[in-house]
Amino acid sequence: MSTTERTSYTPSGLHIGYLTPGTAAWDEARAGLTVTATEIAAVVGLSPWMSRFSLWHKKSGLQTPPFEMTPAVEWGVRLEDAVALKWEEEHPGMLATAAGTWQHREREWQRATPDRLVLGPPAHEFTVPDTVDSLLEVKTSPYGEGWGPSGSDEIPVHYRCQIQWQLDTLGLTTCHVALLVGGFDYREYTVDYDATEAKILRDAADRFLDDVRNSVRPPIDGADATYQTIRVQPDGLDDIDVEVPLEDAARYEIAQQQMAVVKTELTAAKGVLLDHIGTGKRAVVGERRIAYRTVRDGKTHSLSPYTSKDAAA
Repeated sequence: MSTTERTSYTPSGLHIGYLTPGTAAWDEARAGLTVTATEIAAVVGLSPWMSRFSLWHKKSGLQTPPFEMTPAVEWGVRLEDAVALKWEEEHPGMLATAAGTWQHREREWQRATPDRLVLGPPAHEFTVPDTVDSLLEVKTSPYGEGWGPSGSDEIPVHYRCQIQWQLDTLGLTTCHVALLVGGFDYREYTVDYDATEAKILRDAADRFLDDVRNSVRPPIDGADATYQTIRVQPDGLDDIDVEVPLEDAARYEIAQQQMAVVKTELTAAKGVLLDHIGTGKRAVVGERRIAYRTVRDGKTHSLSPYTSKDAAA
């Protein structure tokens, strides 16, 4: 597309600043009655890392588990610049620059910190473009689960929520996604702004913030983030007995019994598959991969399942 054909935009959101993750200014910009792009998926119950319950506690100023810098998070941060540079190399003339933190011009509680702002080709040689073309999000994934073919808009739903929130906050229409799978498989995606999806997210966020203001706690669900949030609430230990409802006690005891049965059956099923595999590596049914065997010091170390996206041979 030529420069004259390209449409560029000036973001309509308000730029708060370039805030360093983990600093007091960063925490302040994300605290209280705000919803950020990384939180919106939790608001609608689609985040794999955060539940509506855990986010409600965070926004209510209650105790939540401390942030944990996992290897996946660390290497995602370390590789961001390299993957963004690869995207620039694939799109000559486009510049992906740090975006900083933004808030919606009318809805002060709507915040977003995109990975990059994409600046289009300059109008004249040796000039710097002064308008934003689109956004760039950089992601890494060990196996690519939930990601479609390169060139599509098939991305995990929680990332789609994040991107729609970013576009809505800044008033832009397009976000590019650069993905690195397994350290070597580079892919690109494009997500366009969807006004209907954005409104669904805004309405959900508005209701969620009302629940925070009115101290309406979300129900306890099965997310690990919810359990970890409940676990850190009490301080100390009182040597007392606490009477609990019979139905809640029964639910816990039945779940424990069911887990024991399932664990025994899984161990037996793994043994049967390993017996079939022998010295092979993979268990397959037709063209579908079921599980793979890993070996350490010449002996079987483990049998692991293929995910739905990795199961195709």
